[in-house]
Amino acid sequence: MKILFLVYHGFSEASGISKKIHYQVDGLRQNGHEVHLCYYDFDSKGHRCRYVNSTVIKDYGKGMLAALKQRINYKAVYDYCTDKAIEVVYARSFQNASPPLICLFKKLNEKGVKCVTEIPTYPYDSEFVGFNLMTRVKLKIDQLFRKQLSKHMKAIVTFSDAEEIFGQRTIRISNGVNFDAIPLLDHHGNDTTLNLIGVAEVHYWHGFDRLIAGIGEYYRNNPGGRDIVFHIVGGVGKSEMHDSIHAPGFAELIEKYGIAEQVRFHGQLFGEKLDEVFNACNFAVGSLARHRSGITTIKTLKNREYATRGIPFIYSERDSDFDLQPYVLKAPADESPIDIQSIIDFTDRFNMSPNDIRKTVEHLSWKRQMQTVIDNLHAY
Repeated sequence: MKILFLVYHGFSEASGISKKIHYQVDGLRQNGHEVHLCYYDFDSKGHRCRYVNSTVIKDYGKGMLAALKQRINYKAVYDYCTDKAIEVVYARSFQNASPPLICLFKKLNEKGVKCVTEIPTYPYDSEFVGFNLMTRVKLKIDQLFRKQLSKHMKAIVTFSDAEEIFGQRTIRISNGVNFDAIPLLDHHGNDTTLNLIGVAEVHYWHGFDRLIAGIGEYYRNNPGGRDIVFHIVGGVGKSEMHDSIHAPGFAELIEKYGIAEQVRFHGQLFGEKLDEVFNACNFAVGSLARHRSGITTIKTLKNREYATRGIPFIYSERDSDFDLQPYVLKAPADESPIDIQSIIDFTDRFNMSPNDIRKTVEHLSWKRQMQTVIDNLHAY
C-alpha cells in the first residue's frame, strides 16, 4: 500500500517527537508498505520548503509571504498524492485545522484516498493556557475548523480511550517503541543512593515540581535520610524554572528546601551520554501532572520507553498498558508532593530484571501499532 505520512513541521535530532515519527514510518515500512514522508522545513538558503523523502516538492521562498503560503497552499501535496497514486494519507495533527486543509482532504477523499489524522494528545486545549497571543490565535482557528476537518477523515488516530473525537470515530492504539533504538538498562550505580531520572522536554504537565517538592519534604521530615538525586534530562524553560500560572518553579523549590545537590540538570542528551545517566539510575519518573492539562487517560511514549529500557517508574495518569504492572508505582493525580519514602520502599524490595520488564512490552512495537491503523482502514 502507498502511504503519505504528512507532518506539518521539520525534524530535530534531539526531539522525541521527531524520533517517534521516524519510528512510525519505519513501522509501516516493516509491514511492507511504501511510505512517503512529507514534511515542512527550511533549506540551506533559508527558503521555506515542502519536502517528500528529502526532495523538495514546493519552494515557497523567503519572508512573511512565504510563511503565509505554506499555511494555505497545499496544492503540491495534492498533486504528489495523485501523481504517485497514494492510497492512504496519515497526517499528524499540529492543531492547525483551517479551510485550506479542509479543501485538501476533501479533494483527496473525492479521489478515493483514505485519510486519517493522528491527534497525539487529547484533549489538548488546556495545554495552551498561558501561551503567547499568536499561539492562542492559532488554537482558536483550529477550534473553529477541527470538526469540519474531521468529517473528511476516515478516522482519528488516538492514544486515549476516546471512542469519538470531534464527531469522528477513532482508531485507538498505544504509543509504540523501537526496540533496536533503546538499549537494555545496565545499572551500575551506587544503590545506597536513590538515583531518579526524568527524561522530557519539560512542560508543566510533567509535574517534575511535585518530585522536587517531595525530595524537599522527605529531607525536612528525615534529616540525614537516604541520599537522593533527581537527574532531569531534556530542555527546561524559564517557565518551569520559575513560578508560572501552572506550577511552582523548580528554582524556587530548590532554594526553599536547600536541595541544590539533589537536583541535577543535564540538558538534552542522546546516545551513549543518555545511556550513561540511565545506567547510573534505578528508578524513572514519568508524567506526574497530566491532570493540569485536563487529561486523565493517555498512553505516553515515555512510559513505553522506560519499560523497554527495563527500568521501573512512576506516573499519575491512567494507562491501561501499565497500571497493573509490578514495576510501576502510581502517584495520585493531584498537587501533593510525591511521597519519596514510597519510592524508597518500592525500590528496596524490587527485584525484577530489566529484561523481564522489557518482555512485557514486546507487543507494543511500532510495527504492530501502525498495522492496527491500516487493518482498521481496510475494514471500512
